[in-house]
Amino acid sequence: MNRSAGLAAVLLFLQAVAHAAPVIDNAALANATDGTDWPAFGRTFAEDHYSPLTLINDGNVRRLGLKWSLDLDVSNSITAPLEVDGVVYLGAGHGVVYAVDARSGRQLWRFDAKAPAAAGKKMRVAWGIRGIAFWKGRVYTGTTDGRLIALNASDGSVAWSVQTVDKNNGATITGAPRAFNGKIIIGFSGEDFGAVRGYVSAYDAQTGKLDWRFYLVPGRPGTSDHAASDPVMAMAAKTWTGKWWKFGGGGAAWNAITYDPDFNRVYIGTGNGDPMNWKIRSPGGGDNLFIASVVALDADTGHYVWHYQTTPGDSWDYDAATDMTLATVTIGGQPRKVLLDAAKNGFFYVIDRATGKLWSADKLGTVTWADHVDLTTGRPVLTSGAKYQDQSIVLWPSFQAVHHWIPQSYSPRTGLMYEPTLEMPAEFGDTGVDLQHFRPKAYTPESTGLSLGAGDVPADAGHSVLKAWDPVHHKAVWTVETPGVSNGGTLATAGNLVIQGLADGYLHAYSAVDGKDLWSYFAGVAVTGVPITYSVAGTQYLTITAGPLGGSTAGFGSISARWGWDPRIHPRRLLTFVLDGTATLPATPPRALAVPLEGAQFQLDPAKAAAGAKEYPRCVLCHGMGLVAGGIAPDLRASPVPLSQEAFAHIVHDGALVSRGMPQFAELTPAQLEDLQHFIRSRARADLKRKDP
Repeated sequence: MNRSAGLAAVLLFLQAVAHAAPVIDNAALANATDGTDWPAFGRTFAEDHYSPLTLINDGNVRRLGLKWSLDLDVSNSITAPLEVDGVVYLGAGHGVVYAVDARSGRQLWRFDAKAPAAAGKKMRVAWGIRGIAFWKGRVYTGTTDGRLIALNASDGSVAWSVQTVDKNNGATITGAPRAFNGKIIIGFSGEDFGAVRGYVSAYDAQTGKLDWRFYLVPGRPGTSDHAASDPVMAMAAKTWTGKWWKFGGGGAAWNAITYDPDFNRVYIGTGNGDPMNWKIRSPGGGDNLFIASVVALDADTGHYVWHYQTTPGDSWDYDAATDMTLATVTIGGQPRKVLLDAAKNGFFYVIDRATGKLWSADKLGTVTWADHVDLTTGRPVLTSGAKYQDQSIVLWPSFQAVHHWIPQSYSPRTGLMYEPTLEMPAEFGDTGVDLQHFRPKAYTPESTGLSLGAGDVPADAGHSVLKAWDPVHHKAVWTVETPGVSNGGTLATAGNLVIQGLADGYLHAYSAVDGKDLWSYFAGVAVTGVPITYSVAGTQYLTITAGPLGGSTAGFGSISARWGWDPRIHPRRLLTFVLDGTATLPATPPRALAVPLEGAQFQLDPAKAAAGAKEYPRCVLCHGMGLVAGGIAPDLRASPVPLSQEAFAHIVHDGALVSRGMPQFAELTPAQLEDLQHFIRSRARADLKRKDP
């Protein structure tokens, strides 16, 4: 080799070293000081959604502009992206993953798990995935049909795939997997819509082999299933009564999982009981461990360490599956390693990570189901009639919570938690429910055992508030009223910023210190995703997803539909901003409220319409309460499809649009389909008449 060739080889080697992809492992995920990448759902193990980057800050954020946008070919939710070494990875729909160049917005690869075809009836109760994970050159995603898939980050090829749940029940993956210690952990959802027993599973990140599994509620006493995963199940079973196992029990870990490197533990935030109604699930009462709890497990073995139950015997869908943030705060003059959790029940909890001891529990918003939490016992003190023992009762919050799954962020710089919160009540009760002979209707809200209202939810029935919460002094330092009830996740930065997108289509940057609105941008569609920030070649980027509303809040009728986002015409897009960005959005249709069709040629039969109303609960999760759609699916009142018997049957019965996320209902008879058509037309005409001057 001559001298010039040798120098060239050395230069190539040095370039390769200089541009070597970072290794995302425990060290990288525990590094709080390096904000170059955003390699996990909450950026680091702390799940604090905080970045130490300061290139974009409160002094120059007004210069923030669009760098690029990418409209995605999915018809369902897109939520939390990751970024590693200049590539943005995004999970979307029911099992689609994209890799996108962070500097240009150019799509590098796209993987489609073809989940709708595999999911079958599970499609009826799933809204898509909330996030993905990254570990040592691989991207990990869950799918609606319950697979956990490892993809090679270089090209999106499949490294391995495992089925994590029963293919024949309502269990479906909606939450983001987490990576730690060479393991990938995943839970699932579905306890609201069928007999499901919650558990979490940890798999080998390299091979996909199951490492350990922990069940979150006990199985049937006297069977091997009863003691599955850990002897602590025998203790948990003492807190249940009746024959709960016939209904599954619930407790599914559908969202929150946090790994703690300080104690080598994972904290599992568990879901509500199944059914929600305690009179059916556990008629003799009881706490029903481990529903609505934070459960600490040994990360290597999956064995139980401690638990704290936020809502004993949960009877309101007040589960504890909201995100959990790790922090060190000063309590009683001493630094304490704590877990910060704003549970769905409306209380903000500060829990000692070493022991599970409760340090404080304070009302984060309007709460009427409990007066307070007794700090000696750790138990909530219920208000009179809260468990609807004798009659229905209106309580705050609704089952949508004060704080739901939308991520909170915590700034160690300010010591504040930035909480997206809701203010909305709901009526709880079981009027008309046959408690003695209850049979859940799988894959519908009628599996809850509660008498859920079917009517429209008015546009002014609730509102949202962004709160800067001080977890040490137990108070809100500042608040910002935000429109609607579908607010976005928050991002806090060392540049004294809090970033949040809203249902009205505006992305905002607030001062982390006082909440002053410093900058906003209209995204052309609801921007309720999870923002991230990272640095590539010395430039700081801000990335967020946007699109028509998704999740349960999009099914609330007029309170969701008020924005006029239509999933058939409004895009689901990925947006990225930099200082002095000059890109413009593609042409986007304006917002427009759905206008019901009269369908004068349709001969309405009131008796068939009444029968169709009884069939509609299977559709309400997507097409909306009161038949008013909020963003997941088309508004059937305004759609011409129900006017055609052939077209309606082709889509609903035959499954013509399964690939686009519309489930198949092959069990419906021609008479049931016709009844639904009459119900849709009756509501459309009634709403048209109501709006006439």
